[in-house]
Amino acid sequence: MAQRALAISAGLVLAALTLGPIIAVFYRAGGVSAFRPGDLEALQFTVWQAVLSGFFSVLLAIPVARALARRQFPGRGILISLMGAPFILPVIVAVMGLIAVFGQNGLLNASLAAFGLPKLDVYGLHGVVLAHVFFNLPLATRMLLQAWLAIPGERFRLAASLGLSPWARFLTLEWPLIRRIAPGAFAVIFVICLTSFAVALTLGGGPRATTVELAIYQAMRFDFDLARAATLAMLQLGLAVFAGIIALRLAPAQGFGVGRDRPVSTWSNGAAWARIMDATWVLAAAAFLLVPLAMVISKGIPGLLDGAGQGTWQAAKHSLQVALASTALCMLWALPLANRRGELLSVAAIAMSPLVLGTGLFLILRPIVNPFSMALPVTTVVNALMALPFALRILRPEAETLEQDFGRLRQTLRMSGWAWLRLVWLPRLRRPMGFAAGLTAALAMGDLGVIALFADPDRATLPLQVYRLMGAYQMEAAAGAALLLLLLSFGLFWLFDRGGRIHAER
Repeated sequence: MAQRALAISAGLVLAALTLGPIIAVFYRAGGVSAFRPGDLEALQFTVWQAVLSGFFSVLLAIPVARALARRQFPGRGILISLMGAPFILPVIVAVMGLIAVFGQNGLLNASLAAFGLPKLDVYGLHGVVLAHVFFNLPLATRMLLQAWLAIPGERFRLAASLGLSPWARFLTLEWPLIRRIAPGAFAVIFVICLTSFAVALTLGGGPRATTVELAIYQAMRFDFDLARAATLAMLQLGLAVFAGIIALRLAPAQGFGVGRDRPVSTWSNGAAWARIMDATWVLAAAAFLLVPLAMVISKGIPGLLDGAGQGTWQAAKHSLQVALASTALCMLWALPLANRRGELLSVAAIAMSPLVLGTGLFLILRPIVNPFSMALPVTTVVNALMALPFALRILRPEAETLEQDFGRLRQTLRMSGWAWLRLVWLPRLRRPMGFAAGLTAALAMGDLGVIALFADPDRATLPLQVYRLMGAYQMEAAAGAALLLLLLSFGLFWLFDRGGRIHAER
């Protein structure tokens, strides 16, 4: 009974924090507004860059996942683990790394200049798409890789015994898998790119490269046009729902059945060209993902050694406070809501614009306190809301399994809610809780969203400090702050994840 009461209370609080700010924005705006010419251009750019980002992410992930699935080589496990790094990498840090490689004075342009070739411009549509592929190529690769590894080994043995050519084997076994997984992967990446803010803010390069989320930011920051911001937020939500429906219709329900889990050493016929192509794809993907990180580290070390400014250390302190508070708040919501209904409720939070949610909270607080003094607490709440769907996605399967395995025993022993929580729930959920908390902390540490709207210089977080230093062309100081942000983000993730795995029940 107590657990159910906690779940209901958490659900009501979550619903209030999600719907209350939206209602406040609409009430203050007096309704919706008509579209401006610039809004239609932002909509076109948003959809186009999301389509291109999703298409290239999935297209490039297919050969990379295929190579990883059918080849064994030293460091393969480490490389697959690193595929998850860009997801928790702060966006502003990734942008710094990409500029160091593809920017005006980056590695690529330096190489082109050495051969007398014209330089490439990283800003604009191609820069936004490049950054989104950097973030989402690992996600698409992991989704496809898991599906490829799930194909029973007996299917490949049968194909080999029938003497099928590599092309026939691809059409028979692998193409159905791609048709089943690729649409869903594309839709997930499409929705992620629809809400792009920090990437468009830093790499957009002008009004022609404005996303809907960036237009919401401009409407609030410069015009305080809440009606326009609310209208754009509803439009963005509609696009995300439409993308999800299309993905469900495109993905056929088709599988390969079960096998006996017998390993297959290789899927190819052993031709040298196949091994060379697989190695090329793996090396290219590793270089694309790891070289920008290496550049951030190499360029950031001098900035840290020379000593970061007082503003950077103050911003780091604020980011740590926000990250830890967001993690605690998110876990307080996630534990009682780790069920199907709770996960469905949390989706409403991530589907809405965080900028609109933050603005709504500021409007609610405005009659009570100075809203700008609440920039950090509001950022904490919004970050917890944005991370909640990911935390529930991690916790829910384990929580439901726990209830199925021990629910009847609990009833038989008449365990109290506190005894169930202390003796069964927390010990056996420690591992997924640690992973979920680490992910939440890393995401909150690197967020550049609500704080960009309302923070004054005394309340800046570390991502905002990096952005301000870049805008002031203090690139060495920005690189040092970016490296500090990178270390803190991965450090928090490692501490929480490692803490969850130590002495875990299973």
